[in-house]
Amino acid sequence: MSCATQFPAASARIAARILREAGCIVSFSEDRKEGCSQLSARNIRKSFGSLEVLRGISLDAYNHDVISILGASGSGKSTFLRCLNFLESPTEGEVALDGEVVRTRRNRMQQLEPADRKQIERFRTRVSMVFQSFNLWSHMTVLENVMEASVHVLRIPKTEARETAEALLDRVGLADRKDFFPSQMSGGQQQRAAIARALAVNPEVILFDEPTSALDPELVGEVLKVMQGLAEEGRTMIVVTHEMGFARDVSNRVIFLEQGRVDADGPPEKVMTNPESERFSQFLARSRD
Repeated sequence: MSCATQFPAASARIAARILREAGCIVSFSEDRKEGCSQLSARNIRKSFGSLEVLRGISLDAYNHDVISILGASGSGKSTFLRCLNFLESPTEGEVALDGEVVRTRRNRMQQLEPADRKQIERFRTRVSMVFQSFNLWSHMTVLENVMEASVHVLRIPKTEARETAEALLDRVGLADRKDFFPSQMSGGQQQRAAIARALAVNPEVILFDEPTSALDPELVGEVLKVMQGLAEEGRTMIVVTHEMGFARDVSNRVIFLEQGRVDADGPPEKVMTNPESERFSQFLARSRD
């Protein structure tokens, strides 16, 4: 097998990682035909008063993409991610899934907000989000947290939702914690429960907003292991992260934001090994210190 090797996107993450470690250049043969699930954003801008935080960012996420978004604090990473599912209202721009554009209107602050409540509810079941602060319901058990959207949003019967939730908790290593409340678990366990909750609606895309930043260092690995497993299954993921190892070894694309703009974008073995951007090169050097 030569170093210049192509793999199907979902089935060869492990092999690709091994080849990268050997210094090989790996490319993924993505299925990007018309009709494939695709999250796209066009010219996303966001201002807070006179402060322009996002300055025209565009992105296409195809089936099986694992996109890591890097950048210094204040570069706009989390704001951009939240604009993708309208938890943050962009000032300008357009978001679409499978070619269906999220319909918007101006609110009284002249920001864009979803104009169709039912459409955005459907969109958010197809594009799940995992937050850095877990955002689990404190008065519910872990099992109830994972079941919540299935029962009350998707209207799945409770028996079926419970079976799915139990299977997902087993998948993230929390089968024996299903009746615990969030306060009874470590941060790593809570974040794994949050990932199970995001998976419960069987999303086409999962957004991760710095999923390890609130964790003690010894708990980071257990969350990254779950995320790596999702990538190897072919899940489409957009991840705001400071974990350089994940970006390098698991992602098939890395985006570096600087002052609200895309400063670098490409395969990790290219942009992280020989960055053309001086600012990205400085960022990577500091991350190794």
